[in-house]
Amino acid sequence: MKQSLIPTNYDEWRHCITVECGLKLTPEYIASRIEALNNNADHYTQQYVKSYGQAQLEQTLAWFKQAQQTENK
Repeated sequence: MKQSLIPTNYDEWRHCITVECGLKLTPEYIASRIEALNNNADHYTQQYVKSYGQAQLEQTLAWFKQAQQTENK
């Protein structure tokens, strides 16, 4: 069975961000992404919605909020 390229849960999303993309989920990075994803005027947020849809944007935003609660404690 082929695995989806789009994460379907928090653990897959976290692995994608930290391992595949090599990004650190620092408080500053998380806050900046939450701010951008909440900004409908942000060009990259608009492109994200066009590519993946509003539901995926909301899910990704929820994962960043979860990371904000669990990371760097």
